[in-house]
Amino acid sequence: MGLPKRVGRRGTEPSLTVLVLPGGKVTDRRRTRPWQVADLRMWAFTWALRRLGSGIDVRQVRYRRRGWNGDDRSPVHDVRGVLDELRPSGTPVVLIGHSMGGRVAAVVADDPQVVALLALAPWWPDGEGARIPTATRMVVVHGTADRWTDPLASRMQTELAAARGVPVHWIGVAGAGHAMLRHPWRWRRIAVDFVRDQSHQLSAPNVS
Repeated sequence: MGLPKRVGRRGTEPSLTVLVLPGGKVTDRRRTRPWQVADLRMWAFTWALRRLGSGIDVRQVRYRRRGWNGDDRSPVHDVRGVLDELRPSGTPVVLIGHSMGGRVAAVVADDPQVVALLALAPWWPDGEGARIPTATRMVVVHGTADRWTDPLASRMQTELAAARGVPVHWIGVAGAGHAMLRHPWRWRRIAVDFVRDQSHQLSAPNVS
């Protein structure tokens, strides 16, 4: 079976690759379609990130199945397949995941290519924040009025990750719900600034 479809700017030898990971359902084995709300929601982020320049390769992943699907963890296999395809390039990878995409990002953050993770209203029902490697830079953003995923739980997991030594902080968006419709510009600005910061850190000369 082929890799899941993804769309991105393929510049010449990008210095950084960003994988945008949409949300999904708890259980749904139907094939993913490009017009699904979860995918459409993240295109605003993908297009905003592409404006950062050709040195950053931005790809939005479209999973083969719509749901997490229990022990199958369907989207995890999809994203690991994309990471395997990227491996020969040696390009550092930043993950941006919303809801279920935030869970996928936490699970695959153990891949050595992954240098940073932005979790937007993440669905972390099994303490996925504990999976983040201590070398992975992370920001967690959550609407305080989210009724689908728990902002208090993500904040607690963020604090526990920080206590382990993960360079992480939590940002609350006052009054925002799960769909990121309140203050949409702020969510996108956080994403753009996050990726820009990672690009700058990677390009900065090492000082011994």
